[in-house]
Amino acid sequence: MSAGARRELIECAALEVFAERGYHRAAIDEIARRAGITPPVLYDHFDSKLALHRRLLERTRDELLAMWREQLGGDEPAALRIPRALDAWARYVQEHPYAPRMFFVETTGEPEIRAVHRDVQAQGRAALGALLEHEPGAVRLAGADDAQSLEMLAEVIRSGLTGLAIWWSDHPEVPRERIVRTALDTFWMGLERAGRGGTGRRSTGSPARAARARGS
Repeated sequence: MSAGARRELIECAALEVFAERGYHRAAIDEIARRAGITPPVLYDHFDSKLALHRRLLERTRDELLAMWREQLGGDEPAALRIPRALDAWARYVQEHPYAPRMFFVETTGEPEIRAVHRDVQAQGRAALGALLEHEPGAVRLAGADDAQSLEMLAEVIRSGLTGLAIWWSDHPEVPRERIVRTALDTFWMGLERAGRGGTGRRSTGSPARAARARGS
């Protein structure tokens, strides 16, 4: 077996174990056993459990970003690209059932583990913000075209999809089409309205005033 193929086996086994047991309860011996190797062979590829954990976070981040770039790129109307991108995202979550448990849920415990998780997520958020810069309506919805504003918008989308992915992992009986429809109804409406020239913000005044207006 080539080194690359063996490394792939290790990463797949580790993803399962980390997702099932969490970082602290995940044992190198168990990961090696599932990969069909011995712990010394595993350490030939990864210096530590933390290094292996970071690699899996980075791998999932890079795969998701590659998916977003592929699906959102091109000159087609956003009305075609965004539904297609959300369907690709849902398909990824469906085909990688352990990703929500390891990548989307923030690791708790030692500061160095939390730091790795947040660092990887921050890099992904910045990259997603850069992608949104070219999306019609995104700058208007974010309120400005600076990196921080776009990252805030990216975080709203990322955290919402994260919550949906975690919920779906607890309700696997829900069909992918319904997950995509929920994501579209939630996230596409703001971008679509902003793309047509709206701000995505209501101007009805305070919530109490809006409630009174509806009741009159």
